[in-house]
Amino acid sequence: MTSAGPRVRGRFTGTLGAVAATLGSAVGLGNIWKFPYMTGESGGAAFIIVYVIATFLIGLPVMISEHVIGRTARSDAIGSLRKLAPKEPWWLIGTAGVIAAFLIIAFYTEVIGWVLIYIVKAFSGQIVTTDPSVTGAAFGSVISNPWLALGLQWVVLAGLMAIIIAGVSRGIEAMVKRLLPILFVILLIIAIRSLTLPGASAGLEFLFKPDLSKLSFGVVLAAMGLAFFKLSVGMGTMITYGSYYPEEQDIPKSAVRVMLGDLFVSLLAGVAIFPAVFAFGVEKAAGPSLMFITMPTVFSSLPGGPVVQSIFMGLFFVLAACAATGAALSLFEVPVAFLEDHTGWSRKRAAIVTAVALAVAGAFPALAESWLSGVKIGGLNLFDAFDFASSNILLPVGGLFLCIFLGWRWGWPQVKEGLTNKGSLDNQGMVRFFYGVAKLISPVLILVVLLGGLGVLGG
Repeated sequence: MTSAGPRVRGRFTGTLGAVAATLGSAVGLGNIWKFPYMTGESGGAAFIIVYVIATFLIGLPVMISEHVIGRTARSDAIGSLRKLAPKEPWWLIGTAGVIAAFLIIAFYTEVIGWVLIYIVKAFSGQIVTTDPSVTGAAFGSVISNPWLALGLQWVVLAGLMAIIIAGVSRGIEAMVKRLLPILFVILLIIAIRSLTLPGASAGLEFLFKPDLSKLSFGVVLAAMGLAFFKLSVGMGTMITYGSYYPEEQDIPKSAVRVMLGDLFVSLLAGVAIFPAVFAFGVEKAAGPSLMFITMPTVFSSLPGGPVVQSIFMGLFFVLAACAATGAALSLFEVPVAFLEDHTGWSRKRAAIVTAVALAVAGAFPALAESWLSGVKIGGLNLFDAFDFASSNILLPVGGLFLCIFLGWRWGWPQVKEGLTNKGSLDNQGMVRFFYGVAKLISPVLILVVLLGGLGVLGG
């Protein structure tokens, strides 16, 4: 497909807007859903230590790489690599990212749909119960209803499409700037309430007192893999967002701020969840169902009666919806930017076509527990297959070859120029350190993640 003529490209309004939008992409359901349950399954504080190290050695270098590639080329994930390495196959990295983003948003929108219906269920008192078999049945009734599953996904896609059509600054940036303060306030309220519960100290100890005996190769692999999922790297989002960054943006400093903000939200989510989980004796390693089966029983155990329990449960799912929206917008934007850059379509047309394509593709994971429950790929249902293909394969492949491209093809002079803003920033020491990590250390660790995801390495 040939590139259309030049067009006016969207930009974030400034440094703060760029950081807010990027943080909104990084802070998703992974913070509220995946980080807590993986922490629970992997031994608490020991897992968190490995995760932080992995973020510095993998997630952060790949994020910075994507940002500088996107801002330098001012194009989508595929177009950026075509511009920087014309007539070479490096654009396939961007292709893997676009496919990964598409697969993730295809099943992620279904999860957001579950969150939306649970907001209604929570505030109306429908799931105020301490019996996990009741909450499990309630969740089962949602995912096994084909028309409800599809309808929820279509509602989410329509909402995301409307925001994307509004533009980069007036749509994505403006929405994330509204959602992040709401997210922080609600998370803080729930964390404070959780800390006042009897027995809450056990939850804090689990989170912050490392037990190194819990460490295993499998735990290390899980932490390294989560570093990809959590920072939205390897899926084209950060190249796309980097292409909207202002020229004066200090990319390394911004990336560190995003990483620290994302880590803070994850830890605060852990503080909000685990003291309550321990206080009421709920199984902490509840898997992905933690959010929809375990958490309602936790909030139903709060003192104060059904009204108070419904309010806090509802706030939790509003929090999850806020977190999910920023990440979903960045994923949706990846194929939209590709269509804009390579077809000459208007933003509105690109967004509508993307939404329709996602409605078709997303029907497969949405119906994985109903009409398509008998369809398996490698023993996985369609929902899990979409997740596995993107998170375990495409993300590490994209991250691996991005680091190879940055360190061994693009090279130090171009990286230094891009990350020091042509020498105007006094950050060359930081840039040199980052470049060394991205060139020599990150690829080796990412390869381990990839092999682990493929089952070649095990814990």
